[in-house]
Amino acid sequence: MSGTFDLSTWPIWANAIVVAATIGAIAAGANWLVEAASRLAARLGISELVIGLTVVALGTSAPEFAVTLLSALRGHGDISVSNIVGSNIFNLGFILGGCAMVRAIPVKPKLLRRDGAVLVGSSLLLLALAASDLAIGRIDGALLFGLLIVYLALLFRQRKQMDAEDLALPPEEAGSNSRDLLLVLTGLAAIIGGSHFLVESSVAIARGFGVSEWAIGVTVVAAGTSAPELATSLTGVLKGRYAISAGNIIGSNIFNLLGVLGLAGILSPVTISPTARVSLLVLCGLVLLAVILMRSGWKLSRREGLALVIVAAVVWVSDFAMHAAH
Repeated sequence: MSGTFDLSTWPIWANAIVVAATIGAIAAGANWLVEAASRLAARLGISELVIGLTVVALGTSAPEFAVTLLSALRGHGDISVSNIVGSNIFNLGFILGGCAMVRAIPVKPKLLRRDGAVLVGSSLLLLALAASDLAIGRIDGALLFGLLIVYLALLFRQRKQMDAEDLALPPEEAGSNSRDLLLVLTGLAAIIGGSHFLVESSVAIARGFGVSEWAIGVTVVAAGTSAPELATSLTGVLKGRYAISAGNIIGSNIFNLLGVLGLAGILSPVTISPTARVSLLVLCGLVLLAVILMRSGWKLSRREGLALVIVAAVVWVSDFAMHAAH
């Protein structure tokens, strides 16, 4: 667990307080991160979408990195992989769909044609690699991580190919602000630190019910590690930073699939339970559904957001029930 603070020994009510407190820390960190990243994008002349797909997405994926790599190194393959599968389902269903229910999200064609295609391909590749032998070995991990490097190189080459409206703020409002870097780092620290303790407490509470590692990973841990994406994307939508909001979800899912699982496979090959095949198929289906809905009219409407939330809720409950007894 977490060194001095072994939350697994704490009573349920104490862990519930930790959950509430960490959610507040994550929300505050997300607000700082979105504002500072927006100003940084405008000042550097880099598109808000690229900032959302890289800096913000990598920052909000930090909890998945920590949980997945730690689980893999400790031999908990089911938690390692199910955390990523569950997080991506949670991101697309509950977070992207929920944000669209708050305010319809306009989608730029470049987001779907480039980044949406990468997400679909990455999801199908994970299904092919993991479902065949129920393992992600070092060669699999190297392939996934190598593709992430290629994707990031593509983004770097295209970082300034944007429309004027892609800028986070008008240039005259984006003047040099020495606090922006500090705000980004502080926001990331609040998000990562809060998420760590949120996951620790959530797992401690869930294990009191005696459910399996895959069930915990694909539901409770996934929801916990997705808290930064929820806070950041919702903040982005409420502040009208749609490119950061949508880019964060797509980018975070790509980082999870290629970066997190790729690095985990390289460092410590993981094996997963046979029931994981169903969850992997569901993930691919939800990715395709989300891309199709975003393509319709180049926006994700409130009704389409509701549809994603409903699908995710059904998946979440059925996934937990299916794996809880295994």
